[in-house]
Amino acid sequence: MAARVPAAELNLYPSSPFAASRFRRQGACLPFPRFLARIPLLQPPLLAGDAALPAPPLRVAPRTPRRPEEPNRIIRRAAEAQGSTGGAERRRREPLRRGTVSARRPVPDHIPRPSYVGVDTIPDVCPDRQVHDGESIMRMLDACELAARVLQHAGTLVKPDVTTDDIDRAVHQMIIDAGAYPSPLGYGGFPKSVCTSVNECTCHGIPDSRELQDGDIINIDVTVYLNGYHGDTSRTYLCGDVDESTKQLVKVTEECMMRGISACRHGASFKEIGQRISEHASEYGYSIDPFVGHGVGKIFHCEPIIWSTYDYEPGFMVAGQTFTIEPTLSMGSTQCVLWDDGWTAVATDGSLSAQFEHTVLVTRNGVEILTECP
Repeated sequence: MAARVPAAELNLYPSSPFAASRFRRQGACLPFPRFLARIPLLQPPLLAGDAALPAPPLRVAPRTPRRPEEPNRIIRRAAEAQGSTGGAERRRREPLRRGTVSARRPVPDHIPRPSYVGVDTIPDVCPDRQVHDGESIMRMLDACELAARVLQHAGTLVKPDVTTDDIDRAVHQMIIDAGAYPSPLGYGGFPKSVCTSVNECTCHGIPDSRELQDGDIINIDVTVYLNGYHGDTSRTYLCGDVDESTKQLVKVTEECMMRGISACRHGASFKEIGQRISEHASEYGYSIDPFVGHGVGKIFHCEPIIWSTYDYEPGFMVAGQTFTIEPTLSMGSTQCVLWDDGWTAVATDGSLSAQFEHTVLVTRNGVEILTECP
């Protein structure tokens, strides 16, 4: 589940949790969450050249790409790369319409809840970075393996005429059967146990009664809370007979995630992740939606913020850190509108988006993907 860090393109709705006005601009520190307990973790060491500086707080700078490109040119290049037939197929697709959201599903009392459950306000991004010892790495592995298995099962349900609420029901049951809690449920009032983002829904779609249709794509975003740790992963699935241009979008998005992951190692700069993602996306003319990865562990959303663009979180990776890498690529504009449910972000031009996400562990020798299905 992507962290709610603002971007200029989402400033259409200043009162929404996506809006840039929710935070002070020009490097202001995000406020500390009021109801998440601060966990004393090791702070990443400062490398050469930073010795005199204190560990930087989480900062959100204006998101101006280092290699700007006109939006119209990006869209035009994407259309040329995909061919005119794929564009015609996309234009014939019905706009996404919301269905009926069913009642919140219960969780047995014996299953531990994260601290944010029962509080309707969205937690602030915690400034602590998750750095693990041997025991907590094992707990992260357990949570991430469960999330991966749940996502794999959810993907088998993606077929025409299946509703996203059907997927939520299956995900919810599998998670609680494992003695875990579905992390999205109750997070800032989110009413369901999984995010299901269909077609032009860029992020945080709420499962409802809408049936999947032949040719749809759907991102399923699963996070579980097991033994005090969150495991977070997502994948975009094809529903039925999907046109070639859309298949390419999905394929390239997964490749971008893997290229971002390949940049991770002890001592590497966080900016390398966004650089590798941006370079690969630009080869195909895709734009990168302004949603971000995040630190994850005992806390659902914390530092570092992982950008998928040439903008970047300052600092360096250290062995033992866990965070998500989750690029979202679009065939068109990155501008979104937020539905009045407060969560569902939909592309203003109706263009399709795809997203992939893994939770990773930085090691001395490189990186380990924790949410790969064994």
